[in-house]
Amino acid sequence: MNDAGTPALETAEWTQVGRSRPHESARLHVLGQADYTDDIDEVRGTLHAALGLSAKAHARVLGIDLAPVRASRGVVAVYTARDIPGTNDCGPIIHDDPIFADGLVQYVGQPIFIVLADTHDNARRAARQALVSYEELPAILTPQAARAAQSYVLPPMRLARGDAQAAFEAAPHRVAGELYVGGQEQFYLEGQIAYAIPQENDGMLVLCSTQHPSEMQHVVAHALGLHSHHVTVECRRMGGGFGGKESQSALWAAAAGVAAKRSGRPVKLRADRDDDMLVTGKRHCFHYEYEVGYDDEGRVLAARVDMVSRAGYSADLSGPVATRAVCHFDNTYYLSDVDIRAACGKTNTQSNTAFRGFGGPQGAIAMEYVLDEIARKLGKDALDVRKLNFYGKTDRNVTPYGQVIVDNVIHELVDQLEASSEYRARRAAIQDFNRTSPVLKKGLALTPVKFGIAFNVTHLNQAGALVHVYVDGSILVNHGGTEMGQGVNTKVMQVVAHELGVDLARVRITATRTDKVSNTSATAASTGADLNGMAAQDAARQIRERLAGYAARQHGGEPGDVRFAADTVFVNGHEIPFGELVAKAYLARVQLWSDGFYATPNLHWDAKTMTGHPFSYYAYGAAVAEVVVDTLTGEWKLARADVLYDAGNSLNPALDIGQVEGAFIQGMGWLTTEELWWNAGGKLMTHAPSTYKIPGVSDCPEDFRVRLFDNRNVEASIHRSKAVGEPPLLLPFSVFFAIRDAVSSVGGHKIDPPLNAPATCEAILAAVSAVQSAASTAASGHTA
Repeated sequence: MNDAGTPALETAEWTQVGRSRPHESARLHVLGQADYTDDIDEVRGTLHAALGLSAKAHARVLGIDLAPVRASRGVVAVYTARDIPGTNDCGPIIHDDPIFADGLVQYVGQPIFIVLADTHDNARRAARQALVSYEELPAILTPQAARAAQSYVLPPMRLARGDAQAAFEAAPHRVAGELYVGGQEQFYLEGQIAYAIPQENDGMLVLCSTQHPSEMQHVVAHALGLHSHHVTVECRRMGGGFGGKESQSALWAAAAGVAAKRSGRPVKLRADRDDDMLVTGKRHCFHYEYEVGYDDEGRVLAARVDMVSRAGYSADLSGPVATRAVCHFDNTYYLSDVDIRAACGKTNTQSNTAFRGFGGPQGAIAMEYVLDEIARKLGKDALDVRKLNFYGKTDRNVTPYGQVIVDNVIHELVDQLEASSEYRARRAAIQDFNRTSPVLKKGLALTPVKFGIAFNVTHLNQAGALVHVYVDGSILVNHGGTEMGQGVNTKVMQVVAHELGVDLARVRITATRTDKVSNTSATAASTGADLNGMAAQDAARQIRERLAGYAARQHGGEPGDVRFAADTVFVNGHEIPFGELVAKAYLARVQLWSDGFYATPNLHWDAKTMTGHPFSYYAYGAAVAEVVVDTLTGEWKLARADVLYDAGNSLNPALDIGQVEGAFIQGMGWLTTEELWWNAGGKLMTHAPSTYKIPGVSDCPEDFRVRLFDNRNVEASIHRSKAVGEPPLLLPFSVFFAIRDAVSSVGGHKIDPPLNAPATCEAILAAVSAVQSAASTAASGHTA
């Protein structure tokens, strides 16, 4: 005890948050003992399902002969749209997404029927035996074609501020052009899967790999013509999600649920990788037409952009994705006069959906591309142009959508990274290298990130949790978030352990279930730990306050002076083991369980005017990438990456650094190697790892330096931490622009390389050739 009578061991000195702790399932992962949906023991009588898919991109279905399917080995039943008891729809917002196509198919790979058989292999083989006759219709396959045809899944949106036209007329310089940025397959290690098990009294249990159990509950209930209380959805963990299991797991859950209801038997629907990629949506590709006015120094005076995404055949989440793209066009830069337009092109392809970043990366990369061009035209280092356009602290600090930025640390963060990465010295060294190296060219780029944290749809920013303290002092936690490898369960456990002053080993997490915490939001928008951590803290706080009140009644003092730390309760000079106090409190009939709830405050958004305060706070970061490009082949290598990321007061630095590293490599893949390609008939040809190239270990830089920026969230987030799921995916913009820098050196940095994303080796080689040709033409003209 000190002179004030306060325990010497203060909570501030003992903590379970802010510490690097292993992922709660790490040991199970390593030993192969972590149960995923397909690992759960199958119930007796389980049938295995496969989907029959469309072979045409856009066509009327004139007839289906399912007799060969039914005659196939092991087949028990075949169901189509007419067999759905309730609503034939699995769309998350707009009801334009049928579970099974009914008379009209709108992309190659659209499900038409479901086959039930005794084995997974027999079901897949049987699904290929259907004889379908089509009347083909014109198909739209690209966002450019959708724009030309005015084919949209939703009305186009627009955000304007100031007088862009007048600002353009006054601007000394203008740059205009087009950019195309491709989509990306989520490529989660565990594919889509749902296991539906009929229960008594019309109940249905669905074990599902999903980021959004509550939405799966609603979709299955509607498909079965039942109420939500008939359906329970459970997810203990996913083998990756990346947004691809936010809304798109609904098709699999609904199809399995319908089949289980009709057959009266448990049904497991597990997608083969090829089928998964053919059926499900990806990150939206975007096409941009832009024009930007700027002054002699490179400061942006006016900006106009018209972007259109490949939404696919239905709306899915394309509207919110486009909204976030619009709200992230500014990235870290103040734009006084803007005209930002976005449209969701309706195409006869998979219905594109959420993917880590959710439109933010697609919005921000356009402005980065423009600033890169401005710097080249002015003969300046792109970093200097970027810094010149940064948001200010007390002025030039309002976004185009009207939110005042109160937490701007981009200046300090970039300055720190510029110094620690030795950016200026390396820039000079690379210039020297390129002057004497005719074939291999090096490139360098530093790009910043500002990413808004919250769901743009305000009501989704809520979460619930349950905390149970048992008589032996052990603790069980359940919350509405879902674990997909990112570590949200570990962070929530740390929060609860810290709040109750116990060691993390006392806390156990359970599977997310809709009959435990209801009406949950998706684990998405980088809000998993923010929302569910706060809800779990609220539940644990209530239990702690009850225990503190009981301890004060027993030993004297004020409840507010009772401290919980190191598995011990400190009360009025007494030190009581936590488990002992809990056991006594139980005998005194103190409630030892509680629910918790949290709703993010101060959020509002007007979708009509596209203005408001949509984000709770911003996460910042920056990265420096150095690449080497072979100008004869287009091959390239990332030699070094320096990353500095603002995670606030990190709840778990080890997990956060791991998320930053993973996001960086995943984003690098999106911008370089991962190319989605549809043939003229609308079939996705890159539907397996043999043709779709995600980064491998060999693609990681040998010198990979990732650090967390020392910062404290100005908002009252969970322990003043910041989100880390999505924002780091924008950090590898630095890789793309380093490649562009290397290609630019071929023409003495006088010519803008015509390089779109992904910057595949073929695309790089084409850009090199274009720069060489333009440089040669310019030299000839100068000579003449």
